Amino acid sequence: MKLNEIKDNPGARKGKVRVGRGIGSGVGKTGGRGQKGQKSRSGVSINGFEGGQMPLHMRIPKRGFNKPNRKDYAEVNTGALQRAIDAGRLDAGAAVDMAALQAAGLVTQPRDGVRLLGKGELKAKLDLHVAGVTKAALAAVEAVGGTVTLPAKAVQAATDAEA
Repeated sequence: MKLNEIKDNPGARKGKVRVGRGIGSGVGKTGGRGQKGQKSRSGVSINGFEGGQMPLHMRIPKRGFNKPNRKDYAEVNTGALQRAIDAGRLDAGAAVDMAALQAAGLVTQPRDGVRLLGKGELKAKLDLHVAGVTKAALAAVEAVGGTVTLPAKAVQAATDAEA
């Protein structure tokens, strides 16, 4: 078998139905829409409409709240940092910030900053500059002698939460 000999199985691809092209096609005249009424016309958008009755999506109780301006952090685990250092993509001697994490391929989109999570083992001493850190990740970094630098706003929020 050669690449230029590959083709679909018979009946694998079905032709497009040309609606409203004469009675011989089987879908001529009304085009499969029946006669008259709102749904036979173009530009109809009545999904969820229940004939004047309160629609189901409005009848069921709502719960919760989605904060419109919530922060969306790119998350990096301590184990992923260690794997990047072992692979030589991340320099343990230099400061690890957003640019370094993007260059190492640990973060694809910066979003609102990086949040360090504590999953995995960390062996290298690192100087991290991140937007957020969990208690487990902070303990893991400080256990090997590293430091975590947070923005001034994050430090203030953390001290307010403790008080």
